[in-house]
Amino acid sequence: MSTRRLLAVLVLLLGVAILYIGASGVSAPSASLQPYNAANLDKNCKPCEDFARFAGGGWQKSHPIPAEYSQWGSFSIVTDENQKKLKSLLAAAAQDTAAAPGSNEQKIGDFYASCMDTTAIDAQGTQPLQESLNRIASLQRKEEIPALTALLHRDRVQAFFDFASTQDFQDSTKIIADADQGGIGLPDRDYYTRTDPESKALRDKYLAHVAKIFTLLGDAPDKSFAEAQTVLAIETRFANASFTSAEMRVPETQYHILNRAALNKLTPHFSWPAYFQAAGHPEFTSINVSQPGFFKAMDAEIASRPLDEWKAYLRWRLLDRMAPFLSTPFVTENFDFEDKTLTGARQLPPRWKVCAPSVDRNLGEALGQLYVQEYLPPDAKARMLEMVHELTAALRQDIPTLSWMGPQTKQAAIAKLDAFGIKIGYPDKWRDYSSLQIDRGSYAANILRGSRFETARDLNKVGKPRDPSEWFIRPTIVDAFYSGQRNEIVFPAGILQPPFFDTRRDDAYNYGAIGAVIGHEITHGFDDEGAKFDPQGNLRDWWAPDDLRNFQDRGQCVADQFSSYAVEGDLHENGKLVEGESIADLGGLAIAYAAYQHHLQSNPAVDDGSGFTPQQRFFLGFAQVWMFNLRPEAARLMANTNPHALPRLRTNGPLSNMAEFAAAFGCHHGDAMVRENVCKIW
Repeated sequence: MSTRRLLAVLVLLLGVAILYIGASGVSAPSASLQPYNAANLDKNCKPCEDFARFAGGGWQKSHPIPAEYSQWGSFSIVTDENQKKLKSLLAAAAQDTAAAPGSNEQKIGDFYASCMDTTAIDAQGTQPLQESLNRIASLQRKEEIPALTALLHRDRVQAFFDFASTQDFQDSTKIIADADQGGIGLPDRDYYTRTDPESKALRDKYLAHVAKIFTLLGDAPDKSFAEAQTVLAIETRFANASFTSAEMRVPETQYHILNRAALNKLTPHFSWPAYFQAAGHPEFTSINVSQPGFFKAMDAEIASRPLDEWKAYLRWRLLDRMAPFLSTPFVTENFDFEDKTLTGARQLPPRWKVCAPSVDRNLGEALGQLYVQEYLPPDAKARMLEMVHELTAALRQDIPTLSWMGPQTKQAAIAKLDAFGIKIGYPDKWRDYSSLQIDRGSYAANILRGSRFETARDLNKVGKPRDPSEWFIRPTIVDAFYSGQRNEIVFPAGILQPPFFDTRRDDAYNYGAIGAVIGHEITHGFDDEGAKFDPQGNLRDWWAPDDLRNFQDRGQCVADQFSSYAVEGDLHENGKLVEGESIADLGGLAIAYAAYQHHLQSNPAVDDGSGFTPQQRFFLGFAQVWMFNLRPEAARLMANTNPHALPRLRTNGPLSNMAEFAAAFGCHHGDAMVRENVCKIW
C-alpha cells in the first residue's frame, strides 16, 4: 500500500489529523523496509492522549497472555523465542551420547536430560536433600548454626543473610566478601510489614504454603502449621530489621568494612570464624557488612529463640530453594504460590520451558557458546558497537550545553563517560566448567553441584584483583545492563534481535528501540545511584555541591512524576524506588533522539511506507519495546518490588516530558501527553 493510501486509511480510522500523521517527505517508499504494523495501533486513541495505548493498544487486544505467563510483551516474547532456540540446542546435545565426557556438550546435554526425566525425579522424592536435612536435624547447639549456614549458602539456600563477593566501593580494583540482609521468603520486606487487608491475606496464603511444603516432607499437619508460624515470625522479624527497596538504592549507607573483632562484637551469638571455616575460606579476616542493623537484629533472634525453631526455619529455607527441582507435588505447590498467587500465572509451563532456562542459569557460558555460534547475526555486534559510540558521542556533545551543571562537574562527567567499558554479545574469554560434574542421575543433584561450583567460583575471587573481562550476565539474556562499580555497559546477544534491533526496519525504529536501550544504560552512569561512582567505579563524590543539588532536584522531579501514577486503587508507583530507572528512560530516550538526528545528517531518511514521519517512527520504535499485557497480580508485584515502572508508564512517562515528541505528533499544552511540570536532565 502506498504512503498516501495508508495515510488516508489511518486518517479515516483513527480520526487523527494529518498534522501528526504526515508523509515523510520522501517520494517513493522503500520496498525492502518493513513498516510499522498498523494492527498494533489503537484506532480509538489519539497519540497526544495516551501514546502507549495509541502505539500498542491494538497489539494488546490481539496478544492475550499465555496461561503459563504473568505478563506478555516484547521482552517475554523474545525470551520465549530464545527458549525455543535453546531447546533445539539442548535436545540435540541430550541425544548426542557420543559427546566427550567432561565436555560442555556432555554437561549441557546431561543436565537437560536429567531435568526432562520427571519419572526419575518423582521416584527420587526428597532423597537429594537428605544430607542437608540430616545436618539440620542433628544440630545440637546454636553455636553450630554458623557452620551449617555456610554449607547451606554453598547450595545457594538463602538462610539468615546473603554472602558473596563484591567490588570494594572505595577501591574498585579489589574484590571483597560481602554480607547482605536476606533470609525471607516473600518478595520484599514490605510484604511482612504492611497492615492492609490484602497484605494480611497474602501472608495467610504464605503461611498455608509453608505448612503444605512441610506436610509434603512428611510432617503431620498440626506440626507443619506450627512450623510455618515459626517461620513467618522469624522472617517478619528479619523483614522489620531490613532496609526498604528504595533504601537499598543508597550505596553509601551500605559500606561497613568490619574485621573479626568488630564482627564478633556485632553478632556475639553468630561466629564468623566458624562460618568462614565451613565456607572454605578461613583466611577471611574482614568483610563488608552492608546493613549492620539487620545483623544486630539477626543475632538477637538467634539468642532468644530455641534451637528447634531454628531447625524449622532452616528446613524451610532449604525446601523453599529446592522445591522447584523436586518431585511433582513440590513443583505444583511451589508454582501455586510463587507463580499463581504472586504473579497471576495460570498454569505450569511445558517441561522443556522449565529445563531450558534451568540449564542456562547453571551452565550459561557453556550453552551461550553454542547459542552465539548458531543465532547471533554476524554483523549485529559491529552495528551495536557503532550505535553505542554514536550515543556516547551524543551525550558528550550534550553535557557542555547543560545550564544546570558547572564546568568542573561537566569535565568530570565527560571523563566518566569516556571511561565506560563496553561489552557486546558474549565474553571474549569463556568460563571454564571443567571442575563441575554433571550427569543424568539426578536433576536436583545437578542443581546442587551447579550451585556449589558457582559459590566456590564467586568466593574464590575475594582478595584477588578484579577481572575487567568477566561477564556477570549470560549471553542469552534478553536485557541490557550498566554497572556503576564497573562503570561498564553490557548488551548480551539475547537482546540483539527484533523488536529491539531489526535490520528489516529503517533507522528511525532502531534508534527508538535499541538506541533508547543503549541510551538507557549509558544514562544509568548518571542516575541517582550511578552518579555516585567515579570513572573507575569507586564510590566517590565527584560533583560540585551546587551541581549535585541541581541534579538531585531534577531527579526528585522524576520521582514525584512517577509517584503520581496509580497502579490500581490506592497503590501508586514508588517514585524513589523507580527514580533511577526512570531517569535512565528519560535520559536514554533524549540522547537516542539526538543521536538519530545527527545520523540523519549523513544518512537521509527513507520512506518505509507507513505514513509516519521519521521522527514519529522513532517514538513508535520506542513504544513497541514496551507493549505489554500484565496480570493484576504481576502489576502489583512489580509496583511493590521492581525498580522499573510499569511498561505503559515507561512509554508515557518520559515522552510526556519531551518537546521533541510533542512536536512530532502535534501535541499541545493541555494534552495528557504534555506535562506542565516538565522533568529534564539531559
